[in-house]
Amino acid sequence: MDSSSLDSAELQRFLEQEKERAMVTEMVGKLTNVCWDKCITGTPGSKFSSGESTCLTNCAQRYMDMSLIIMKRFQSMQ
Repeated sequence: MDSSSLDSAELQRFLEQEKERAMVTEMVGKLTNVCWDKCITGTPGSKFSSGESTCLTNCAQRYMDMSLIIMKRFQSMQ
């Protein structure tokens, strides 16, 4: 393998890593917006109430579970 094909492989790997990083960042942003809007109904104080905390935990878990299901479905289609 010559150095240009090695550089190309490294670049491809780097681009894939950056794409994955961007997808995770986007997912976290969406998760934050969706769960915040759903669970935080009043003016937030210095701490979340127990109901808000439980709601946020459950919302985040469901969001992550659904994202995993969707990714697996897409992978099986390829």
